Amino acid sequence: MIAAWRPFLDPMNLHAYWWAFLFPLSLGVAAVYKAVRSPTPAAWVREAAFMTVQIIAAMIMLGAAAFCFLEYVLPLIAPR
Repeated sequence: MIAAWRPFLDPMNLHAYWWAFLFPLSLGVAAVYKAVRSPTPAAWVREAAFMTVQIIAAMIMLGAAAFCFLEYVLPLIAPR
């Protein structure tokens, strides 16, 4: 019953596929941000692509840092 679907009140259950939305979301954020900041259209494409790679790399590193903190540092700080 797609006619009764309310996107903000009844969101789709896509929690298992959050990683699939990382690239389009980071590309959208980078494109909009660099559209305001870039001096020329040629520079906009290059800078938006580079910023997209930066965002994705930063998310991977933050995930790895959170994993290391939870698995290795936190048990040393607060043992059971």
